[in-house]
Amino acid sequence: MSETTPPLRTVRSFVRRQGRVTAAQERALEELWPRFGIEADGTPLDLDAVFGRHAPRVLEIGFGNGDTLAAMAAASPETDFLGIEVHRPGVGRLLHHVGQQGLTNVRVMCADAVEVLEKQIPDGALDAVHLYFPDPWHKTRHHKRRLVQPPFVERIRHKLKPGGHFHLATDWDDYARQMLAVLSAAAGFRNLSPSGDFVPRPSYRPLTKFEQRGARLGHGVWDLLFERTA
Repeated sequence: MSETTPPLRTVRSFVRRQGRVTAAQERALEELWPRFGIEADGTPLDLDAVFGRHAPRVLEIGFGNGDTLAAMAAASPETDFLGIEVHRPGVGRLLHHVGQQGLTNVRVMCADAVEVLEKQIPDGALDAVHLYFPDPWHKTRHHKRRLVQPPFVERIRHKLKPGGHFHLATDWDDYARQMLAVLSAAAGFRNLSPSGDFVPRPSYRPLTKFEQRGARLGHGVWDLLFERTA
């Protein structure tokens, strides 16, 4: 029996933007969703059955255009990657990558990650959770919409195996400080930074085009890496 987890907040951390689905993305959605897509229907997932094998499992929350997730999956064929994204064009783009690169270790959901975590991901099922560049909701009155809050972090802890990693990255200093404060105060996590704050970008996280452009402009990026303790 799993430990009791406080209910997650109902304030949305995202705004649904339809965006434009390109012809290639639409074709990928039509052709590849039946094989690589997972419906957000509230049914608990048997990840061994979903991927057809037993392997390390990584969840990426809000994968955007899917470039980073596809690159990591291509570099680590021995690991399974589940990506959750609310925006359909991004889902289509990731599926396009999957088809183009012949990736078999990726599965995709078009859904609210908070609801999927609560209803469909079994406790202790994940080796790592990645949360890269979530919406910073930079206005003070919108900070309550930020995804990284104590109930969310507690939910992540339940889904990770002991020894599993929660890796976050943001290019907003204020949000980085909030993330650090929330994770540092959370039970059952240990900061893997020797200095007790941030870590250099791990080699497995590819640089995004946005991040490269920001670096040229002098913008900072902060990575946090926490381990779930037993």
